[in-house]
Amino acid sequence: MDRLRRLWMSLLPFGFLLFFSSAFIGVPGALAWSKEGHVMTCQIAQALLEPEASEAVYQLLPDHVKGNLSALCTWPDQIRHWYKYRWTSPLHFIDTPDNACSFQYSRDCHDPQGVEDMCVAGAVKNFTSQLMHYKEGTSDRRYNMTEALLFLSHFMGDIHQPMHVGFTTDEGGNTIELRWFRHKSNLHHVWDREIILTGLADYYDKDVSFLLQDIERNYTDGIWSDDVTSWKHCNDISQCVNK
Repeated sequence: MDRLRRLWMSLLPFGFLLFFSSAFIGVPGALAWSKEGHVMTCQIAQALLEPEASEAVYQLLPDHVKGNLSALCTWPDQIRHWYKYRWTSPLHFIDTPDNACSFQYSRDCHDPQGVEDMCVAGAVKNFTSQLMHYKEGTSDRRYNMTEALLFLSHFMGDIHQPMHVGFTTDEGGNTIELRWFRHKSNLHHVWDREIILTGLADYYDKDVSFLLQDIERNYTDGIWSDDVTSWKHCNDISQCVNK
């Protein structure tokens, strides 16, 4: 998790791209990131998709968003407390034992009742597996695949937010109070939103497009460009999600 904490801005699109690319091989033609964080993640990731995967995403999205995945990237946060989707709430994070500096899938990926695979890593694996069968989808199954697409795009953002893989008793940093410049906040919220908004205001004149360009430069010809290959390819999704 150290790498994620240090390079979160650059890793987000590649984590997302890695699973999208894998998912569409063979395709024919409690809190989460803030809205800003999820929208940027999806914008960068969608721009990096191969043509076949891009077409599949376009086909799965509802007509009213006109092919813009980022328009729906916050949907899983909006519906997580609805009765129908209440079961998805544990899928936004991973709780690890206090002072454990690593994540172990068999130990940590379950809900409070002990149901297995109920964590953000399990969600990424599950929805990726569904999307790998995109070609086989009937009209009835396509609705489920659209949901899988929206969940995957959201959870690939969540899993790269450091406080979404955190210690159990501090609730992912939500109970760690601090001051962010002149106002009170907590560690989770700082990672979710404060860093992004402060960075936009102080360095980018609140223009998201400039921030997106800087992120892109980090992985095209910047200090992390040499790692691109390792981020983009995965031969075994069940193993890659744990790295």
